[in-house]
Amino acid sequence: MGANQSTPQTDEKVFPAETPIQFSQDVVNQLADHMAAPDPPPERQSSIDAQIRARIQSELARLRAEEEAEAGEGTGAVKSSAALMGDLEELRSKVDRFKARREVEGYAQVQQKGEAVVSCYKNSPSRALDCWRQVNEFKASVSELEEQYVHSLH
Repeated sequence: MGANQSTPQTDEKVFPAETPIQFSQDVVNQLADHMAAPDPPPERQSSIDAQIRARIQSELARLRAEEEAEAGEGTGAVKSSAALMGDLEELRSKVDRFKARREVEGYAQVQQKGEAVVSCYKNSPSRALDCWRQVNEFKASVSELEEQYVHSLH
């Protein structure tokens, strides 16, 4: 009962060809050539390259015309890519200066208050509740820094 279920059943059927399949020598040669050289023939490749070059040139011409039209408007709303890159660099430098100034102004005080809390805990490890004053000063300095940051965003 269990032996029949564990043996593999092969339902494979083989049908013999009634008529042999024959291909012409041209078809065989073309398939062999295609298998040997999957790249397109040189004349076809040069045609493809020419089409691609023509598309690239037409797209470049279109983009140049658009950029010249935008630069020629003179409204100031649309700028060329070179002007945009200059503006981007200027903004980056302003942001870097702002971050440096902001870090110097408030962060040093917060860092100093945090170090005071740590030193208090290290000096009196068995009496951590005695550091309440340093903890409150640290919390106040963090709160003040947060308020300054929120006001700077407006």
